[in-house]
Amino acid sequence: MQLALSDYSRGAELATALISTAPRVWHGVEKLTSAAEVDDLLAAHGFAGSCTPAELGDVRDLRAELRAIVDEIVDGEGVDAVVRRASTLATGGLTLGGGDRPDWVFGSDAGLVDGLAAVTGMGLLGAVRALGAQRFRACAAAFCEGAFVDVSRAGRRRYCMPDLCGNRVNVAAHRARRRSAG
Repeated sequence: MQLALSDYSRGAELATALISTAPRVWHGVEKLTSAAEVDDLLAAHGFAGSCTPAELGDVRDLRAELRAIVDEIVDGEGVDAVVRRASTLATGGLTLGGGDRPDWVFGSDAGLVDGLAAVTGMGLLGAVRALGAQRFRACAAAFCEGAFVDVSRAGRRRYCMPDLCGNRVNVAAHRARRRSAG
């Protein structure tokens, strides 16, 4: 699992996706119940990897650490918190990637969890450096305890899972308007 240093957004998006699987976000329901679900999450974000059942607990522990990093920024702890904590995750090495436009890539061949930690740690470091701490946010939906890193171009994302939280908020607002109009 590798990530070009110039492509931090993929790592930050993967970190956000991992955070969004936590029971805290899903009102006590664990969304990473099997190694296959980790593989599906990785594939959905363009990363190859094969999680073993033995690694599942370590992936969940990494998820908790990623959430703690995002929470520190959301709570105003500052950039130093991200740099300190995410740097400890980013344990892989730099290598020169191939292709038409070679770029330095960051990753780890030590195993799935170390590679995942390296990619997400670099994603968070890149996001805070390129976009600033204001892009680390708590979900705007009152019913949700999610958190995310907004790596969108416009920087106006409000929900940890726009298709779920954003849709629920919009449907509730629509129903409220219909009730008050009728």
